Amino acid sequence: MPSTIFALVDCNNFYASCEKLFRPDLANTPVVVLSNNDGCIVARSKEAKQLGIKMGVPLFKVQKEMRQHGIVAFSSNYALYADISQRVMSTLESLTPAVEVYSIDEAFVDLTGIEPLQNLNDFGLMLRDKVQNWVGITVCVGIAPSKTLAKLANYAAKKWQKTAGVVDLTDPIRQRKLLALVPVNEVWGIGRKLSKRLELLGITTALQLADADAKYIRQHFSVVVERTVRELNGESCIELEQVIPTKQQIISSRSFGQRITCKEQMQQAISEYVSLACKKLRQQKQEAKYLTVFIRTSAFNQQHDLFSNSKSIALDTPSSDTRVFLAKAKQLLDMLWVNNFSYAKAGVMLTDFYNPGQHQLNLFTAPADKQQANHKLMQLIDNLNAKQDKTIWFASQGVKQAWSMKREHLSPAYTTNWRDLPIVK
Repeated sequence: MPSTIFALVDCNNFYASCEKLFRPDLANTPVVVLSNNDGCIVARSKEAKQLGIKMGVPLFKVQKEMRQHGIVAFSSNYALYADISQRVMSTLESLTPAVEVYSIDEAFVDLTGIEPLQNLNDFGLMLRDKVQNWVGITVCVGIAPSKTLAKLANYAAKKWQKTAGVVDLTDPIRQRKLLALVPVNEVWGIGRKLSKRLELLGITTALQLADADAKYIRQHFSVVVERTVRELNGESCIELEQVIPTKQQIISSRSFGQRITCKEQMQQAISEYVSLACKKLRQQKQEAKYLTVFIRTSAFNQQHDLFSNSKSIALDTPSSDTRVFLAKAKQLLDMLWVNNFSYAKAGVMLTDFYNPGQHQLNLFTAPADKQQANHKLMQLIDNLNAKQDKTIWFASQGVKQAWSMKREHLSPAYTTNWRDLPIVK
């Protein structure tokens, strides 16, 4: 038995599954989830995939199929997806020794030491059943001695129904059988460009990559690809990361539901994005020193000239106070704004992060008692808005945000808003 055992637990058709969770009437109905401003299809249920609905296709191009097959469309409901994801991850944490949240719908779990107590395939089936029964989301489980192999095991669990959603790849013979069936571009970390280069060397399957000389691969590609080769041979080179690394930047940006032509509306949009970015900054328990603001027109509108520009500014001392960044953002917008353009998108970026209280003081640093008061004020605003969104907001964000993202098919906030709780009659 290998010294390390990982499992990759991946939610099936996650966004679409979340939308179906509180709509039992849609259990067997094809469902699609749309991108920002309801532009393109970014997620599909199993039924929608079977109808041939493609990922990334603009919604207007499949209107005929939507009507013909009764396909139901939903706007992206990120609050719902994040909450359901947290429930899935909490369930995994209660059942396994250690969990690394890899993405909103994926997690690596440590199964090392489980085998003497329980068969790994049976343990995978137990995880699958618990998540299904406790949360209502279907998952597939791939088990292997390395993360890369666990990814491939999960790929097999989704692709072949006979696996019952769980594949155990701890057996080297079984590993090689699967690797021979998997195209090299399905290997974790091998993208389109890399797979084309590998194909020139005659490497078209995962097994051929596993059998390649690791030193040769390192010389002609990179140490990352060499690590992938070793992982495919069952050597664990990528450890479980239980502590999520701190982000190095925070970006808050959206395309507008309708074009912005006046500066006042752009100020509202920028203020909204600054507020969201600062909230994330405080959740991360960080302070930032640099702010960047950008505005741009649509690259797809050939009737008007393209305009895109950005400006940055440094604070005297790092901060997480929304009011400080709102004042700086207004200065930057004054420098950026040009009349007679129809703006399609804007955003802000926070960079140069510091831990609170761990930066060089200067003459402009506020007294400690004032800093503490500012911190408590921001914390109070966050706490109130956590109970009910937009309980308190800054005047510069505006009240009627006509420019806000178009979400005509948005489902209720079933789990995060008291007023949207489902009612059973």
